[in-house]
Amino acid sequence: QVQLQESGGGLVQAGGSLRLSCSASGRTFSSYAMGWFRQAPGKERDFVARITWGGDSTYYADSVKGRFTISRDNAKNTVYLQMNNLKPDDSAVYYCAASGSAWTSSANRYNYWGQGTQVTVSS
Repeated sequence: QVQLQESGGGLVQAGGSLRLSCSASGRTFSSYAMGWFRQAPGKERDFVARITWGGDSTYYADSVKGRFTISRDNAKNTVYLQMNNLKPDDSAVYYCAASGSAWTSSANRYNYWGQGTQVTVSS
């Protein structure tokens, strides 16, 4: 079992930056591929970024490629999402998730989810 807790959200002006963190409980964090998803009001939960178990590979949604960077520190049981050049369309609740079986962009393949952190980008 893994428990996830996001932090680092907030209000930022367009063009600004935020770094989200997701801390995981348990001693098997490195056994999970990790992903970030986001959900805006009235919309479906969308994939943002994912990273492999060891952190050697990453993958991004086209909408954030070149602006967002996912990373992880297995020694600290933490995954990060550095978000630069933020746009109002990036406003959403951001969730981190853990997958024990697949490295995927499909939300339904992730076993564990955090409660989310709100990111609001003003124009």
